[in-house]
Amino acid sequence: MRVKTDGNKVLHPVAGVCLGAVAAGIRKMGRLDLLLVTLSEGTRVGAVFTRNRFCAAPVQLCREHLDQDTPRALIINTGCANAGTGRVGREDAAQTCAEVAARLGLSVQAVLPFSTGVILERLPMSPLLAGIPLAVGQLKADAWEEAARAIMTTDTFPKSASRQMTLQGRTVTLTGISKGAGMIRPNMATLLSFIATDACISAPLLQQLTRDVADLTFNRITVDGDTSTNDSFLVMATGQAGNEEIIRGGTAYEQLFEAVRDLALELAHAIIRDGEGATKFITVQVEEGRDEAECLQVAYAISHSPLVKTAFFASDPNLGRILAAIGYAGITDLDVEGIRLYLDEVLVSEGGGRASSYREEEGQRVMARPEITVRVALGRGTTAARVWTCDLSHEYVRINADYRS
Repeated sequence: MRVKTDGNKVLHPVAGVCLGAVAAGIRKMGRLDLLLVTLSEGTRVGAVFTRNRFCAAPVQLCREHLDQDTPRALIINTGCANAGTGRVGREDAAQTCAEVAARLGLSVQAVLPFSTGVILERLPMSPLLAGIPLAVGQLKADAWEEAARAIMTTDTFPKSASRQMTLQGRTVTLTGISKGAGMIRPNMATLLSFIATDACISAPLLQQLTRDVADLTFNRITVDGDTSTNDSFLVMATGQAGNEEIIRGGTAYEQLFEAVRDLALELAHAIIRDGEGATKFITVQVEEGRDEAECLQVAYAISHSPLVKTAFFASDPNLGRILAAIGYAGITDLDVEGIRLYLDEVLVSEGGGRASSYREEEGQRVMARPEITVRVALGRGTTAARVWTCDLSHEYVRINADYRS
């Protein structure tokens, strides 16, 4: 099912953003694994991070630095998460920021560190620090494709997206990259995702936009139900497009919000399509709920069920597994006779049992498709919510069993 990124995809440079990607040898020789991003003065940044209580050292430091200064640079390494490393991990992240700051003439607090990779291992500081001046030397505006490759871990293809729009009579550019294939059930964003725009928007409104976009995109995907220690999502607005500063909600804000949301959703879907060992892209839509919370409750129960996910991998219409997941989702007053279950266009269940019109061969036909929608109508209200997931295959077990090898 995996779709490689189009080598001819246009990734527009964003005024005020430069990127330098290098192979520093942090974990594997000869592959891009260190990325430096610089931001022009006046750039505003919205950020959300993992809610995992065992959050990584760079996440801790990012939160502190964002409270102390305006970000001017990001330093991102793959190969080691710098999570579960205690005080020494924080010291290593701080030293990384200090080296970047010294090379760029910035305050240490203006540098945000990010790491991804193996947990419970210390950062290999020698190659990392040696790679920073190399990354400085590679800084350029049109390195988004290299940047997407530099943050990959078990990803099989780089994840990037870009578009331009007209906002207040000005051309506004948005370009973003993400990484992630496993350990995906974000509780804020994805493992790592960075979106830049040259739009001008106030800092408080940008933070609101970032949180709301995360909730509608990266927070609605799941590969395996695991929330990473390093999840980070940033939206950076350099303000160089020349539009009037957006300081409150209105038409201009809605236009920008929709553009960022759509770009983030493209990146989020790419993560599911690249899910470790995935062969199916599955949309789980729950509707006719009383509120969004219970719709998501049911959607995640289905999306996280190993039995449901393995049935999709085998193209086996063992659809009673989906009913079971709906039943244990935790809605205590759920009337099962009011539920309708569809697989794409096929009505599978209603009235508490198998639909009279359902035929096994129809379920088999739908299950064989690479993209499938599971639709559940709860019959309780008018609210709907959607989650995206994938199947669970033999390859997922192999990848994660061999991850440190």
